[in-house]
Amino acid sequence: MLRSGLILVGVGAVVSGCGSSEGMMTSATTSGVTTVDLTATTTDTGTGTGTSEAPPTTSEAGSETVTTMGMTGTSAPTSTTTEGSTESTTTMGVETMSGGETATDSESGTEPPPPCMQGEVVCEGGEAKVCDGMGGFESSEPCEAACEPGVGCLHCVPDAPYCEGDVAMKCAPDGMSGEVVEDCDELQGISCNPDIGLCDGACVIENLQLNYIGCDYYPTITLQHDSYNSGTKVFAAVVANTADAPAAITITRGAMLIKEETVAAKSVKAITLPWIPALTKGLGPSAVVAEGAYRLRSDRPVTVYQYNLLYASASNDASLLLPVNAWTGDYVVASYPHFPQLDYPGFYAVTAREDGTTVTLAPSTTGNKVQAGGGVAADGTGVVVLDAGDVLQVASAPGGDLTGTGISADKPVQVIAGHKCTNVPTNVEACDHLEEAMFPYEALATEYIVVPPGQSPNGTPDHGQVVRFIAAEPNTTLTFVPDQGVPKVLAKAGDFVELVSTTARFKVSADKRFMVAQYMVGQGGGFGEADPSMLLATATEQYRKDYLFHAPPTWESNFVDIILKNGTTVSVDGQPVLAPVQIGMTGYSLARVKLDAGPLGDGNHTILGSDRVGIGVYGLQDFGSYWVVGGLDLDHL
Repeated sequence: MLRSGLILVGVGAVVSGCGSSEGMMTSATTSGVTTVDLTATTTDTGTGTGTSEAPPTTSEAGSETVTTMGMTGTSAPTSTTTEGSTESTTTMGVETMSGGETATDSESGTEPPPPCMQGEVVCEGGEAKVCDGMGGFESSEPCEAACEPGVGCLHCVPDAPYCEGDVAMKCAPDGMSGEVVEDCDELQGISCNPDIGLCDGACVIENLQLNYIGCDYYPTITLQHDSYNSGTKVFAAVVANTADAPAAITITRGAMLIKEETVAAKSVKAITLPWIPALTKGLGPSAVVAEGAYRLRSDRPVTVYQYNLLYASASNDASLLLPVNAWTGDYVVASYPHFPQLDYPGFYAVTAREDGTTVTLAPSTTGNKVQAGGGVAADGTGVVVLDAGDVLQVASAPGGDLTGTGISADKPVQVIAGHKCTNVPTNVEACDHLEEAMFPYEALATEYIVVPPGQSPNGTPDHGQVVRFIAAEPNTTLTFVPDQGVPKVLAKAGDFVELVSTTARFKVSADKRFMVAQYMVGQGGGFGEADPSMLLATATEQYRKDYLFHAPPTWESNFVDIILKNGTTVSVDGQPVLAPVQIGMTGYSLARVKLDAGPLGDGNHTILGSDRVGIGVYGLQDFGSYWVVGGLDLDHL
């Protein structure tokens, strides 16, 4: 320990002063004790000053040493050692020790650490320092992430999330490397937040949850009558932006950029997309179309519908698309029987969003007649692996009806189901395209209000429909208010019962989750204009208080059917809806509103209720129709 230029050495050592010295030593020995007398004179070393020291005296007794040292002009520190013990005093900042104790820092009272070994790496103040073995450091390096003693600077904090640009990473346990967790998608307005080391933004899936509003969609073309999938008959994705700012839309197919669009705040825009012949033309067989789906991304949450096809024609239908945040791995299919007159198949189309998605098919009692292909057997069974954007489209064979087929996947998928072109019922003219995006099992419910559509041109009287009640679980028991005179027990998952050509309005509930599919009767059924289209009923738990939706003004007649609890008030485009009609003893009412071109003439409309309401939107004309869910809260269950 350094004090005032002196080095104090413990037992058996001699402390020497600093500077140049000359002197004389005398020694005497008495009875085994040696006495050494050292006289030293300190001269000026050229600094213009000089000091003198009192002669130190050292006495040895056995192995013990006594040293006395003085300094001229100061109170000389002294140390006395006796056999078996040491006493210590400190004068002018020089420490002496006693009785086996260790010298301590006079200011802090703590023992100073010994210098680290040469080459040893220590961490200090966010830096990695290499010791020189003499109390100093050979080198130092600032650490951006973390410092590990003995190792030095780490690539990242062990086991912690962090950002590399717009890539969210997870640090390895040793801190020397990281693995990719997620590539934050700037097309969805998502960036990596360095404060949390994760992707962040309004479009992060965790922020959207199980909802029909999202930022990432997969419009998927399906089987359509071959005369209606070309030329001026177009397929379109319709985007509704309820935000107060524009939404930037990017549509790709695989690595190809297809379109970039902007949807203004509080508005809806139809974006036409090219037909994909491998998905829309022909009669089958079942097949996998690589990168067959489009991918539509927005930088803010939006709602997306697909119209197959968009403009008023003789073979139309539409689907409310579910964003990837609402996808799961379990679905039940609603389709319709293979159409024997024209050999037109029913279908379901499975779209993957991740590479290596394994899809397992479990045909229902009626779904075991399938056109084999793409890894699907003729009995409807199959295990098929899809990559991102791939589409597995399964087509029915004569005598088959894919309704009730179970689909399970080890990663989230989208399922759209329907029919290329069919009569509803099959003995009533004329055929039309059917499609709807299936709700995942988790979004199915136990209570629905079912109403038929209205007739063109004014919405009255009601238009006939076929209604199917499809079990998602075995031993499902149905209850109707009022009763509808059909079997009530569905023994197996995928079993269904149906009402044919009915105009009844009723509530249906069950003790387990199930699905309700509604099919508009064709024009030959005596209910006025319109041919078949398809709708999935919205569960009462999934109603909303507000909607922004689109009804193409090219149609002869557009309507919105609003189902509301008795006493609820509701407005369409800011105008109050008057005198809704009660639906029996269900506690609900129906308000039917004929839609004009909307306030701006673009077919866009708003609905606002004092309580949650459910809506279905449809268009009618001579030999044509579409029917689509206007929106729903899937996460309200």
